[in-house]
Amino acid sequence: MRGLVTFVFALTPILGQAPPPVVAIRNARIVTVSGPAMAKGTVVVRNGLITEVGENVPAPADAWVVDGEGLTVYPGLVDAMGSIGIPEAAPAAAGGFSGGGGGRNAAGALPAPNQAGLPARGPEDRPLTSTWVRAADLVRGNERRVEALRNSGFTSAVSFPTGGIFTGQGAVINLAGENSSRMVLDNSAGQFVTLARGGFTAFPGSLMGTLAYIRQVFLDADHYKKAKELYAKAPQGLERPAYDRALEGVLESKRFLMPAVRGYEIDRMIRFAKEMGVPTMFYGLHEGYKAAPLLAKSGSTALVSLKWPEGARDRDPDDVDSMKDLELRENAPSTPAALAKAGVKFALYSDGSESVSRNIRRAIQKGLSTDDALRALTLTPAEIYGVADRIGSIEKGKIANLVVVKGDLFAERPQIQHVFVDGVRYDPPPPAAAAKPEVTQ
Repeated sequence: MRGLVTFVFALTPILGQAPPPVVAIRNARIVTVSGPAMAKGTVVVRNGLITEVGENVPAPADAWVVDGEGLTVYPGLVDAMGSIGIPEAAPAAAGGFSGGGGGRNAAGALPAPNQAGLPARGPEDRPLTSTWVRAADLVRGNERRVEALRNSGFTSAVSFPTGGIFTGQGAVINLAGENSSRMVLDNSAGQFVTLARGGFTAFPGSLMGTLAYIRQVFLDADHYKKAKELYAKAPQGLERPAYDRALEGVLESKRFLMPAVRGYEIDRMIRFAKEMGVPTMFYGLHEGYKAAPLLAKSGSTALVSLKWPEGARDRDPDDVDSMKDLELRENAPSTPAALAKAGVKFALYSDGSESVSRNIRRAIQKGLSTDDALRALTLTPAEIYGVADRIGSIEKGKIANLVVVKGDLFAERPQIQHVFVDGVRYDPPPPAAAAKPEVTQ
């Protein structure tokens, strides 16, 4: 009878439809991440949760059984930063996710006063700021990049609104479900900050102006908080503080994500975050290999872009690359290994890379261990965002986000057989039939 159940499960086209109540993946190698790997074990999923995992766990009598012989089960990968799930998200050039360091003039997507023919009067205009916008209200399961990322083994992502300087509040989402009611795991992942200039001809139309503006917003938020607390204690006789939704969004944020790509940018942003006294993570970090000791000393958390620098396509053949650019292209993939060696807590994010697997292998070739690579794509991002009690490893009681692979996940051509999100099974197309993924962020 058990063989019949296995046969029926194999033939049933379960591609995102309602899952069977109980699924057992047996006789598979299980990489839990939080503990030692099991050479041959069983994972039992019931109603979207992992109910049992172990080497001597029997498949329940009512389970639909997946024969795991020759397969490896990993926790679902977590894309630590992006805009996955948000339709028509602003591209990276508009204050998006490809580093956004001080040396790059990223134009914000939000309307600025001078774009209407009026100059910005100053910080009181709150230009390019939408701290109140929440990714949790925007995500949709049918957004074009969700399926492509899921087919690569990702089951969760941390998604942020894009465009502007303070772009809004991020959310940790699962890559399945029609809308936020089924997708959102945590609706307050942090406030995404860029160094966008927004095309301003006046304030804050420069790097110095943008940093001054960010500083002013933090100072205003601190003053606003104190005024509200004072008024709440003894409102009689005091003028009521005016409601400011931009500052409310700042105060609601658990953490702030700030850009730093080059070594000098990392140094500058560490000092800036310390001055502001706010919980901060840094993203981009392609020259993190230069600043690993500094990041370790400051206790910083790093989000490393897997979109390694490359030469421009269709470039003029007479153009000569600078030594600085050549050095960055050669050494950027060594950043994860340098951070791991220095003891820096870091996670990796796809950043629109056309081949996440290939770029992870480049980091491994540059010294990153496969264990550290896997952890930076699973448990560490879950810990960073405070959802490690739900995702990031294969443990009893956690959400059944799993990737079932024939061979090794970081092989040159990983053969992903099944992806489970909330216990729902998705089968990626075979590599030969798979179209080139589109995961631009």
